[in-house]
Amino acid sequence: MVKINPVLEKLTRVFPEGGRGDFLRLDMNENPEGLPADFVAEVRAKITPAFLATYPEPDRLLAALAAYHHLPEDRFSLTDGSEMAIKHVFEVFALPGTQVVTVTPSFAMYEVYCEMFGVTHQGVPLGEDLAFPTEAFLGAIGQDTSLVVLLSPNNPAGGLLPRDEVERIIRKAAEHDAVVVIDEAYHYFCEVSYLDLAERYDNVVVLRTFSKLFSLAGLRLGYAVSRPEIVTYLNRMRPTFEANSVALLFGEALLRRLDIIEALIETEKEGRLYLMEALTRAGYGPRHDHGGNFVLVKPEKCPREVEAALKERKILVKTYGDKHLLRDYIRISTGSRRVMEKFVAAFLDIDQR
Repeated sequence: MVKINPVLEKLTRVFPEGGRGDFLRLDMNENPEGLPADFVAEVRAKITPAFLATYPEPDRLLAALAAYHHLPEDRFSLTDGSEMAIKHVFEVFALPGTQVVTVTPSFAMYEVYCEMFGVTHQGVPLGEDLAFPTEAFLGAIGQDTSLVVLLSPNNPAGGLLPRDEVERIIRKAAEHDAVVVIDEAYHYFCEVSYLDLAERYDNVVVLRTFSKLFSLAGLRLGYAVSRPEIVTYLNRMRPTFEANSVALLFGEALLRRLDIIEALIETEKEGRLYLMEALTRAGYGPRHDHGGNFVLVKPEKCPREVEAALKERKILVKTYGDKHLLRDYIRISTGSRRVMEKFVAAFLDIDQR
């Protein structure tokens, strides 16, 4: 019998189902329509056989990120999606026997990495009204804490912490030499960022992704932003070649097209506002709560039944288990008005039939 890491004996993983390409994908907060076809074609034309035969070189994307954020290049660590950035943070800072503090519910991979790296997950529940439990969260940070995680805004519940409360948490973590991760995967959709706090404090790491607004989920590209000392440690955990050449190429090209980025923001916002207004007119109380590119709504019927009926119509949405705080909701990834009109027509026909 071969030797197996004992941690893996108890670790349970759930992976997304395949075959989603033929569906209207409103379940994983991707852009349902993606980037403009002419932009994709323009970048794709640069992918030659020689390009694919060459190992990835991240220098051009690092320069583009530095220009985009008005920060030095040594503040960035490029990763294979922001999920890999999370893993590198755990590898560097989540010492065995320590604890990681998050709210619950939260992005599932934080709890997975707690199990994987042998640290205690200290989950502080959101209120029944989905409010952030600031005082309880501060109280959970102690001498055994190595990492504190803030999702800004939260996924899956939405919600955004005021700046003064974020800084209270950062200072409390600093008292115990703990690092604060601010996961900003969805910040473009709420127009609030705490990226500057990674410059002001020496225990803050901000995570960003190209998967959501930037519509490159299939290429796996993300990055961490922090002080140079922390970035140095994060980079030591990276493989020799982290992000692939095609991802680097598209990422750089997109950062130089601010017109496309602004259009993506406006298109999602228009579609989201339509969705909220349409559901409100129909008698629902949809929730966005400074969230990302998703809306929560309580259907009249069982959420799992609605999910299954929508799937029969080639539309995917997200639901939650019976013990989850969001068990009564479905979550809809937002997109253009055209996409949202298609969803609303199908949803109302199913739920109000």
